Amino acid sequence: MKYLYYPGCSLKGTGRAYEESLLVVLPRLGIEVQELEQWNCCGATAYMAVDEMKAFALAARNLALAEECGNGDGKPVQMIAPCAACYLVLNKTQRYMREYPEVGKKVGDALRSVQLQYNDHVRVRHPLDVLTHDIGPAKITEAVTRPLDGLKVACYYGCQIVRPFADFDDQHNPQSMETIIKALGAEPIDWPLKTRCCGGSLTGTIQEAGLRLSYILLQEAKKRGADVLVTACPLCQFNLDSYQGQMARQFGTSVNLPAAYFTQLMGLAMGIKPRKLGLHRLTVPLEPAVNARQGALA
Repeated sequence: MKYLYYPGCSLKGTGRAYEESLLVVLPRLGIEVQELEQWNCCGATAYMAVDEMKAFALAARNLALAEECGNGDGKPVQMIAPCAACYLVLNKTQRYMREYPEVGKKVGDALRSVQLQYNDHVRVRHPLDVLTHDIGPAKITEAVTRPLDGLKVACYYGCQIVRPFADFDDQHNPQSMETIIKALGAEPIDWPLKTRCCGGSLTGTIQEAGLRLSYILLQEAKKRGADVLVTACPLCQFNLDSYQGQMARQFGTSVNLPAAYFTQLMGLAMGIKPRKLGLHRLTVPLEPAVNARQGALA
């Protein structure tokens, strides 16, 4: 299976471990990706609050470039967007161009000014969608060489993957990540905060409020017995992993719960070397939690 790949800015920066782990896991499942050439920042969700029309035009340029990669068979170009914000913005741009003629015209005019056009022939996909619906849990299990038996995992989706658009999973109780975790041999815990906000950019603006939101998530996951929390959002992962020291100082309680990408857990289960998965980039190490649980079961 072949897909276009739109990395977005985060996966080339603070979310580098997400890209590293994703790009070594996908080939193990027969998925070939080709990075979109000359892609630009999607504007993330913040740009929408500054100038919505320019934000749409910025995102639409990527869609137009992707559409040019089609093979002329009339089928939509399949493009994977791993970052939750990128996935949301690209989807929102498509929908608004489709559903609001005035938006479609203005964005279309902007694209034509740089010799581009977009005809709605791109399907933006999230890795969770591709892995659960195109590949399936059985094939994922076949690729596992080191089952994560006994490992208890909190699957955290964050705000943007299934909200406001729920194209491939349930909006209130998504299960795609749990399906993957079960295929690895691990046990997803039952917890109600899987789509609650981590604080987003508040950690860089009103840090006290942002830290509190992330702290609540980590503490609840730990209270329910999680050995690790996994996510599919670079900002969520950054907030939940990198600020645990500051959380301990602010709230007087240490969390010490690994917050990793679900692709990193997949890679471990597939026997891929930790450095290739970007595990060395985590603030709270993942391997000790995995090894401790497996050692307890040995």
